[in-house]
Amino acid sequence: MTNLDPAANDELPEDINPVPEEPAEDGGLAAAQAKIAELEKKVAEIKDQALRALAEAENTRKRSERDRQDTAKFANASFARDLLSVADNLRRALSAITPESREANPELKNIYTGVEMTERELLNMFERNNIRKVEPMGQKFDPNLHEVLFEAEVPGAAPGVVVQVIEPGYTLHERLLRPARVGVAKGTETGSGSNVDQEV
Repeated sequence: MTNLDPAANDELPEDINPVPEEPAEDGGLAAAQAKIAELEKKVAEIKDQALRALAEAENTRKRSERDRQDTAKFANASFARDLLSVADNLRRALSAITPESREANPELKNIYTGVEMTERELLNMFERNNIRKVEPMGQKFDPNLHEVLFEAEVPGAAPGVVVQVIEPGYTLHERLLRPARVGVAKGTETGSGSNVDQEV
């Protein structure tokens, strides 16, 4: 049964005395708030550092993936570049045999047909491996794709336009393997064609 005698409070131990303690001084409260603010600032800094580290790790992963893909794409670039001279020589051989000589000599015609088939197969292999021919005839000179070998006065041709292709260029996955070696129309006015004054 509950003891309702008010005098019973005198028997309680001191550590559970119901009388509230004096509130902490303002200085103690301010110090606690300052410590909390400092800890919150440190937490924000650590969180920022963690986010930056995660972002850097993700960027590194993406860079590594791009490098891996580029390595796979361009691993055969040196081999492909070596094959370009084969394509050039096949084209020269075909150009050297005129239609008249083919008609006059059946054996020469057979040789021409064989070389033509070989060239076609080589170009098909290039296509399968993303090697594209750059044929800039009639296009504006582009220093990213073309190499100027000469300039010439060509009536009716705009300055800087490719008027002769000495050697076609090639790209591998949109990256230049070899620039097209070209001749361009010379500008008739001062300053025109200034982009193509870099004769080789």
